[in-house]
Amino acid sequence: MNRTTLSLIAGTVALAAITGFASLSEPDASGTDTAEAAAVLPVERSGLLCPAPSASDLAETTYTSFTPVTKGAGSDGSAQLQAAPRESTDTAATEDDQKTSEDGKTTDTPDADGSDTDKADTDKADTDKADDDKKTAAKPVLAPKAPGTPVTGETSGADGPALVGTAEGGFAPGWTVQQTTQVTAGNGRGLLGVTCTAPDTEFWFPGVSTAADRTDYVHLTNPDDSAAVADIELYGKDGAVATTVGEGLTIPAHSTEPILLSTLTGEKQDDLTVHVNVRSGRVGAAVQALDDKLGGDWLAASTDPAGTLVVPGIPKDATAVRLVVFAPGDTDADLKVQLAAPTGLITPAGQETLHVKGGMTTAVDLGDVTRGEAGSLVLTPTDGSAPVVAAVRVVRGKGDKQESAFIPATAQVGARASVAGNGAKDTTLSLTAPTGTAKVKVTASAGTEGGAAASQTYTIKQGTTQDVRLPVPAGLKGTYALTVENLTAGTPVYASRTLTATDGGIPGFTVQTLPDDRGTVAVPEADEDLRVLQK
Repeated sequence: MNRTTLSLIAGTVALAAITGFASLSEPDASGTDTAEAAAVLPVERSGLLCPAPSASDLAETTYTSFTPVTKGAGSDGSAQLQAAPRESTDTAATEDDQKTSEDGKTTDTPDADGSDTDKADTDKADTDKADDDKKTAAKPVLAPKAPGTPVTGETSGADGPALVGTAEGGFAPGWTVQQTTQVTAGNGRGLLGVTCTAPDTEFWFPGVSTAADRTDYVHLTNPDDSAAVADIELYGKDGAVATTVGEGLTIPAHSTEPILLSTLTGEKQDDLTVHVNVRSGRVGAAVQALDDKLGGDWLAASTDPAGTLVVPGIPKDATAVRLVVFAPGDTDADLKVQLAAPTGLITPAGQETLHVKGGMTTAVDLGDVTRGEAGSLVLTPTDGSAPVVAAVRVVRGKGDKQESAFIPATAQVGARASVAGNGAKDTTLSLTAPTGTAKVKVTASAGTEGGAAASQTYTIKQGTTQDVRLPVPAGLKGTYALTVENLTAGTPVYASRTLTATDGGIPGFTVQTLPDDRGTVAVPEADEDLRVLQK
């Protein structure tokens, strides 16, 4: 397969602030550019962050970048991803070089004569590196050629960096990047996938663990020119968990910091919720959860706390499903638990309702809840229930040939959403419409190495989940992207994509949700030039 091989560059990458915006020009004399026609415009700039893929020497990682064709966006512009240096592998430094102060911050240990030769050497190295960076401009590691056609790049081993990037012009609306890693053996073996995300200031991750058989990292990546400061809070079955160095963590400009959760607390708990709160700046955040026996995957952030949540696309052959829910604040939440199956909404036996205490994480085993059929979990509040965040951990396979993945509660598709990195035979797209019947258009793009785009429209009945038969591109070569459009305004549709890759009899898989791509922005009527930020 003729793919662009990534040239991964470790060094400081100067990027502009990663924000989406659209501009509106003053109507011309002909009157063709009316305020009504310009009420919704494509964004002109967007940004994404991809975490460092793996610490395994056996890792093989593929990145796929894709921008759907957007009316009015044009074909000019660019999209580029560049490497961000990794600051450390966890929050603890070596004993010879660092000590920990009472407030949890690390400081250099002076030499016997009171000097700090390590710091001097480091400063000199930083100076030399800065001089080298000035001589050699940073180059993009993945740059698409045209909207509507995905492009891929690959890297292998444990040295793959986090990536930061921006898209401008016609490449900005709906820009998406998929990172997929296959690890053949060792801790966290299996198929790991994550959709690269936009920077933000707050994230919720229900479903993490500090148990002895888990190695969970929260990856924080800073795309901006100044340092970001973040707090990491942990919440277990009894409430807030005391942490040692979870407050005031500094993520330097244009860099990434993978933080091992077990270094933040001595407590061993199976089910925790991580809250990342950014005091200063913005970061991208994702959790890499590695299990000694059940493989590993990325856990993306749950959608914002809400009374009603949907977890779409639980694989029909799931052998175990564990639901983890957290209620921020002091108010308890009482939820109705339902499964949207192909025939409608049903209630799992013995799990009709779920009580979640305020400020505490609650987990419940749902077993093989899908029973061989497509399914999505729908959580709805009972009387006056408090907002919650949620995710599920899914297991496929049996015995010593099991693999796990995570699905967070997600926002609805909205007008449009895309996901890249799909293969001809290894992809399942799940669509669910909990509250009303909806028509959904699915478009398969051209392949990374050839093929023609194809589309198909589906009707998703109220309260059901459907694993739809995908419109595979004619003459497909390489992988392709899927774009989902909700054609029924006012009827929420939720979606997820499952990738599978069996290795040695182990059913590797990873699931990504498809929230709205925020490719357009509403512009207020005006008679003069406007620039509108997309939050």
